[in-house]
Amino acid sequence: MTTGIPPRKRPRRSRARTLLPLAFAAWTVLEIWLLTVVAEAASGFVLLLLLAAGAVLGAVVMKSAGRRAFRNLTETLQQTPGGPGGSVPPGPAPGRKGNGFLMLGGLLLMIPGVVSDVAGLLLLLPPVRTALGRYTERSLERRMRAASPGSLSDAFQQARMGRPDGKVVRGEVIREDGTRSHPGPDEGPRPPLTP
Repeated sequence: MTTGIPPRKRPRRSRARTLLPLAFAAWTVLEIWLLTVVAEAASGFVLLLLLAAGAVLGAVVMKSAGRRAFRNLTETLQQTPGGPGGSVPPGPAPGRKGNGFLMLGGLLLMIPGVVSDVAGLLLLLPPVRTALGRYTERSLERRMRAASPGSLSDAFQQARMGRPDGKVVRGEVIREDGTRSHPGPDEGPRPPLTP
């Protein structure tokens, strides 16, 4: 007996969701095979020493990158406008870019395997981190420009202008002549400005 309701179509699986598990399985098999090749070429003890050295180096790299990230965050918070440090300088400070890739390099060094160790060592090189950072930034900008209306980029734009309910986030207006205006306590929410 039919009810007249058409059968639901299963949503199509994205290419990344299909290929990611296959790539992970292939990477795991490759790592195991390379570990056996290295163990046969050298010895099991040398392989164990290499894996331990990679784990220790990865932990040291991650610890130093984490400390640097925390120090950068503290400096940024101390330099907020109106704070004791003055104003925030435009653009990122030297040495702040690539900290995430440095932490990723440390993580890859901690993972046992030859391919992950080589990738982790490559990420320790500043030119590689810089090139990857530029590529990631360009890729993100391209995706944000190509995003359809109602997507993540629109959500970011709306969050910058006001809250989703249409109320403007209260703040302070600084005019070009240097005077400041504060909204009064009795003023209600104002409609957001349209671009």
